Amino acid sequence: MYGRQPMSRGPLAGGLGGLMSGPVPRDVIVLLAVILGTLAIDVLTGDGLVFLRLTSAVWASAYLWQLATYAFIGYGPPSLWILLALLILFMFGKDVFWSLGRKRFWRTIAWAVVGAALVAAVVDLLAWLLGFRFGSIYPIMQGERVLLTILIAAFATIHRDATIYLLFVLPLRASWFLWIEILFAFIAFLSSAADGRPDLPGFLGICAAVGITFTVLRHGGPGRGLRRAWLRVRQRQLQHRLERERRKRGFKVVRGGDDGPWLN
Repeated sequence: MYGRQPMSRGPLAGGLGGLMSGPVPRDVIVLLAVILGTLAIDVLTGDGLVFLRLTSAVWASAYLWQLATYAFIGYGPPSLWILLALLILFMFGKDVFWSLGRKRFWRTIAWAVVGAALVAAVVDLLAWLLGFRFGSIYPIMQGERVLLTILIAAFATIHRDATIYLLFVLPLRASWFLWIEILFAFIAFLSSAADGRPDLPGFLGICAAVGITFTVLRHGGPGRGLRRAWLRVRQRQLQHRLERERRKRGFKVVRGGDDGPWLN
């Protein structure tokens, strides 16, 4: 499915041997078991876990727990595609877990899951206020679908120069999958629109999941990114103030090297 070798050295040979070997994190096994178990319960009870999925009830009835629970409830009819999705989830989850460690692994998932859900809920609420109605459920981003998006985006961010075999055939640079995931989500959105149930909240939720995952892993999370942005603003303000004082008082300002102090 993928290789960890930089593109400049050429793609690795196909196959799943490297992915399936090595120690398996207990966290990933539990995650897969939860998704498969909830899928079975949902099928046997006739969609009995719908109250845990992300739906319009999150804002219409204040079902705020759905912002977190929806990602861990298996979604879709039982089929071989579910098994394939779980296999890919296992492979990428295993690699990302050992690359990040338990704490960063779950922190990244938590940021992306909740952030994506908030984006979808806000879009749905704004559309309702403007007189538009989407479906009450957002199928593009339910269950293992949003988790797959997050883990593939995490792998593409951590190992940006690695090779991923798209559909097990086409070798592509891992970093490209940040955009490929959005493209796949857009195709899913067009498919939902063709069926008369455009899932715009789900599509934008997937886009948010990709963006949040990248931000968390590259910049330490939205909080740290905002702090850095604020520090840059303060730096520009101080530079502007210093320049204004220099013109006002006739100071000759000499900078003491790249990291040295300013001298008047």
